[in-house]
Amino acid sequence: MRAHTSKDRIDQLMRQMGAAVKSEGRVYFTGGVTAVLMGWRETTIDVDLKAEPEPRGFFECLPRLKDELDINIELAAPDQFVPELPGWQNRSCFIAQHGQLGFYHYDFYGQALSKLERGHPRDHHDVQCMRRDGLVKGERLRELFESVEDQLIRYPAINPIQLRAAVMDFAPK
Repeated sequence: MRAHTSKDRIDQLMRQMGAAVKSEGRVYFTGGVTAVLMGWRETTIDVDLKAEPEPRGFFECLPRLKDELDINIELAAPDQFVPELPGWQNRSCFIAQHGQLGFYHYDFYGQALSKLERGHPRDHHDVQCMRRDGLVKGERLRELFESVEDQLIRYPAINPIQLRAAVMDFAPK
């Protein structure tokens, strides 16, 4: 089992990954990394990320960085678990630039929807922090959810009725 990942390790990962890739690209962090970088918690178990566009050398550097930094790296993003929200890339917040690699928080609305779907206590805490910090507004989350609700059929693990209820509880009319 690898160590929990702190802000310092995330910073090291960004610097080393930026030095390792051979072309421009973006890395979107989500989940626990966002929570750590935003100060909502001290550590995370996994570094969940998505590269788009994927820079040359990205996959090649991951095994080395996992071992050198003693961190878990998972290729995971909200759009693997809930429908991709329109405009997510434009709403993704810049963190840092290292070499040719830009690092971003994956769209907070996409993260919130994914966390509401999963429903763990830590996820509810993160979504409340997003609301408290003005990163997610209830009415806008509801609008975005409603724009993709018809796509839930493509996600058989989701209970559409429960997800709708969770979104409406978070963002009542």
